[in-house]
Amino acid sequence: MKVSVLLPAAGLGTRIGQGPKAFLRVGGKSLLEWALEAFAWADEVVVALPPGAELALPAKTVPGGPTRQQSVFNLLQAASCSLVLVHDVARPFVVPEAVRRLMEAVQKTGAAALAVPVPDTLVQEEAGRYGATIPREHYRLVQTPQGFNRELLWQAHLRARAEGREYTDDAQLVQAMGHPVALVEGDRRMFKVTYPEDLLLAEGMARVWSC
Repeated sequence: MKVSVLLPAAGLGTRIGQGPKAFLRVGGKSLLEWALEAFAWADEVVVALPPGAELALPAKTVPGGPTRQQSVFNLLQAASCSLVLVHDVARPFVVPEAVRRLMEAVQKTGAAALAVPVPDTLVQEEAGRYGATIPREHYRLVQTPQGFNRELLWQAHLRARAEGREYTDDAQLVQAMGHPVALVEGDRRMFKVTYPEDLLLAEGMARVWSC
C-alpha cells in the first residue's frame, strides 16, 4: 500500500516565540528537515508551509491554513496515496518501529494513533489547589504520526467543515464521525517541541540520535 506523509508545518510557534516552529534548528537541522529525513522512505511527502514561504524541498508543498485542521485539509487535497500519515514537525525524533506498528494497525482498522501512558500523578486543579486525583491508568498522551485510510480522513474533514467544528488532531475528527481509532504503543522519544525548554531537551537528544 502506498503512503503519503502529510506535514502541517505552518504553525507560528507562539509559545516558543522564535518564529515559525518548523524552521527552528535542533542539532544543526530545522525541525522540518528532521521530519523530511525521517519519512524519506514514503511514496509521497506533502508539506503545508506558512503563507509566503517558498523552499526548495524534496516534497510537494501547499499553503498552510490559519489552523492546523485547515492545513491538513489542504494537505489531503494534494495527497494521492490511499494511506496517509499525519505528523507534526514539532516532533523531530521519529522512531521507525513505532511507525511500523502504526501502519500495521491502520491497514487493519482504517485509523490509528500513537500514544504513551501518563507517567505522572494527575489531579484536577481547583482554584489553584490540589484537587481530585484522576486515575492515570485510564489516560494516554497522544502522539503523531497518526495514520488513516485517506478517504476516511477526507470524509471526516468534510464533515467537520460542514459542521463548523475545530479539533486539535485528526483522530478526533475520525472518532467524531463514528469510526473507532486504534491506540498503538508510541515512544517517549517522540516528544513534542512546544516550550523553550523543549529545545534544550531536543538538542541533547540530537547528539545521541541514531534511529
